[in-house]
Amino acid sequence: MSFIHDDFLLSTKAASRLYHTFAKDEPILDYHNHLPPKDIAQNRQFKNLFEIWLEGDHYKWRALRCNGVPEEFITGNASPRDKFMAWAKTVPHTLRNPLYHWTHLELKRYFGIDTLLNEETAPAIWEQTEAALASPEMSARGILRTQKVKALCTTDDPIDNLAWHQKCAADGFEVGVYPTFRPDKALAVHQPEAWNAWCDKLSAASGIEVKTFDTLLRALERRHDYFHDIGCRLSDHGLNTAHSRFIPDIRAENIFSKARRGKAASEQEHDEFASNIMLHVGRLNAAKGWTMQLHLGPVRNNNSRLAREIGADVGCDSIGDWPQAEPLSRFLDQLDTENALPNTVLYNVNPTANYVFGTMAGNFADGTTPGKVQFGSGWWFVDQKEGMEWQINALSNLGLLSRFIGMLTDSRSFMSFPRHEYFRRTLCNLLGSDIEGGLIPNDDALVGSMVKNICYANAKAYLGLKVA
Repeated sequence: MSFIHDDFLLSTKAASRLYHTFAKDEPILDYHNHLPPKDIAQNRQFKNLFEIWLEGDHYKWRALRCNGVPEEFITGNASPRDKFMAWAKTVPHTLRNPLYHWTHLELKRYFGIDTLLNEETAPAIWEQTEAALASPEMSARGILRTQKVKALCTTDDPIDNLAWHQKCAADGFEVGVYPTFRPDKALAVHQPEAWNAWCDKLSAASGIEVKTFDTLLRALERRHDYFHDIGCRLSDHGLNTAHSRFIPDIRAENIFSKARRGKAASEQEHDEFASNIMLHVGRLNAAKGWTMQLHLGPVRNNNSRLAREIGADVGCDSIGDWPQAEPLSRFLDQLDTENALPNTVLYNVNPTANYVFGTMAGNFADGTTPGKVQFGSGWWFVDQKEGMEWQINALSNLGLLSRFIGMLTDSRSFMSFPRHEYFRRTLCNLLGSDIEGGLIPNDDALVGSMVKNICYANAKAYLGLKVA
């Protein structure tokens, strides 16, 4: 039997039945990823496994460094083939890391390869995949079709012109390719050099000169309108914690003016300024019926040397232990008090706070939208089997699993769509074990319909995207 077989991760007959009957054939709505829309618009044809698999995947970069691989073979000037060979030598050392599962699941689903990847098998796999990648089915658009992706949402700065998203729509591409509004750089008054450069770009993009706090808000609103016209229905925010130190606009103006003059805001001033910006975006989201995504808790760019030499998002981030409950409660409550709380997804990177997030989501149900505030899927360091189980169990105990909007890839690689399969198998394995343990009914109409909804239908109904 091959490693990736029909019942991979499925430990009971009930789990196998649930997966193969109700989950396997559901389409994908990948509502949060970091795929380059340019690659989709231009229907990029990848030349080799390095380009499609290793080029931007910081999960693999992190593992390579942990295995003692020099940076030349990770983000440096080594040839694509040599970088792949370095990865192939590393893969056997990833046993019990989710990368081992993902690597072989992806080779199986994209290329039909059952062979375990290692230093000896790598040359033949490189050649076999290089030939396969030349086919139309393995172009960026071909992959989205073969992986049954109905729509996806990229992650985009408010200053982006969204030309590539517009090209996908103009071409009549049947898969929805939508932007997501990510205004994190608007908050960074504690880093005035980069923030001022960004504000100047926002001025150019919006047509509103950003010279006061009010004009900053109006410029963001104009870009929010522009994103909406292109089909955007989600914002996304990567934060240490929620910002909830609300201040009068006159104080925000003072902080703005100081940062515009090049003086860094203090930690308190940054929190205050960011709180007002986040409230503004939350109100805009509610007015337009968008969903707000809060990704909370990581400590980013810990290795300052690599950050200087290579940049951000290169695999040097960690789980943080920031306090989450009180600021998150205050932020959501302020929007709720104003009747301006949009649909909201809370992503937690620190599993010790799962019950905090799970209970917080239930505080703001208002009888309008099922699962209005979601405890989102296992994210980043916990988007693996055990982390998914922790998140599913916490959500099940504290809320309504049946209303969960399911998985996403959060990936920069077109090879990552089998993560949806990985999640679905994990979900069905948990539920199948519950059935065989007598914890939930052995009722396919009841349990199977919940599985189908979590895989696709819940997200489609909740997010309001145009999906073919």
